[in-house]
Amino acid sequence: MNKVKRFIGKMFKWIGIILLIIIAVIFILRSVGMGINKRTPKGGINESMYVDINGTKQWINIYGQDKDNPVLLYLHGGPGSATSHLDYAFTRKWSDVYTVVTWDQRSAGKSYDKNSEISKITKDMMLEDGKEMTEFLLDYTGKDKITLLGHSWGSMFGANLALEYPEYYEAFIGTGQCIDITENERRLYAEEQKWTEGDEEGKAILAKWDIDNYTIESVRARNAVMDRYGYGMMKDGTDYNLFTTFIFNPNYMVKDYFKLITTAKTAIEPYMEFFGDGLKDCSLFGRYDYKMPYYNINGDMDYQTNYEMACEYFDKVNAPQKKMYVMKDGTHGLLESRSEEFSGYVHEIAKFQKEQINTDKK
Repeated sequence: MNKVKRFIGKMFKWIGIILLIIIAVIFILRSVGMGINKRTPKGGINESMYVDINGTKQWINIYGQDKDNPVLLYLHGGPGSATSHLDYAFTRKWSDVYTVVTWDQRSAGKSYDKNSEISKITKDMMLEDGKEMTEFLLDYTGKDKITLLGHSWGSMFGANLALEYPEYYEAFIGTGQCIDITENERRLYAEEQKWTEGDEEGKAILAKWDIDNYTIESVRARNAVMDRYGYGMMKDGTDYNLFTTFIFNPNYMVKDYFKLITTAKTAIEPYMEFFGDGLKDCSLFGRYDYKMPYYNINGDMDYQTNYEMACEYFDKVNAPQKKMYVMKDGTHGLLESRSEEFSGYVHEIAKFQKEQINTDKK
């Protein structure tokens, strides 16, 4: 009996030692990887900071391989769904042609502050945030204009900024382009009813989605039906390694990940009311005149933000230049699932912009 106890004791001892070694190796590798990702490219920029925006402190990272390149402001989706825990993995793929700014919008990601007063979020508030962030970037980088690239909610947000303040922007790029939330949800609900025909379990999930009442539970049910039938945002996973992306993130310490996980529900609360009336106020219907080039990169299987609606809107857009890139069999998460292909389109747009600038100089 004593031999068995000693054997078990030794076994647990060695297991503990092995686990400690594994943890130590992970932390060493993390330190090396983070150090590499924190480097500033020669002639480029790699800076993170909190900016005073519209009464709050909001976090940004500025990264580019050449400070002379045009500046691109990336607008994440949601609203309220910051991507700073992983977005460097895909935004840095554009950093040879743009100085890329990633921004955690108010109450999201690293911009969440539990001590700040949570107020009602409105369209005017978000537009003011966007305007002030743009003005800061123009001043900080010494540029006359910047490019906007918005995903999902960020595409609607960016389009509103481009329409309201055209003097600040040299191009607009939307992906997972959202046009009008009411019509978007109506079309999605109709599709989900078709998908669930003959599927009692699917119908039971769909029944939890109250199309007129935005709650976390309702939105989860809405998205669960898309996942069930192969239309989910991440149906194809990612074309980069998520584990190493998290481990080597130069902008996130362990405490940042802990904060992101533990405050997720609280951080999204200010946006729940905005999901309804606020998003309705941001509709792009009837607003088609852009003073800058208008580009879209959309998946033809995107129901999260309806692909057909994006095409219908695109056909009505008046802009100095416009182009629609369609990613076949793509759903909503193109930035993550097909980042290499997406980056190719961004590079093509950057080439168009450079050619236009050279033409204007002649």
